[in-house]
Amino acid sequence: MKKKIHPKVYEDAVIRCACGFEMRLRSTKKEMRVEVCSHCHPFYKGEKTSQLIVDVEGRIEKFKKKYGWK
Repeated sequence: MKKKIHPKVYEDAVIRCACGFEMRLRSTKKEMRVEVCSHCHPFYKGEKTSQLIVDVEGRIEKFKKKYGWK
């Protein structure tokens, strides 16, 4: 195996989200900032994202009707 090709690993790296949540993980960077995490993402919070779709031209209803979905 080649020597000195692996990056330095920080055992106590801090990942900060825009919502204010902080995680301490192992990473190759000492500190990272992210926009969305599992505490603020709608999918992980259990919110229905399918209700947020705005279908102006009726394409979703046409697709559902074509394939018999309700």
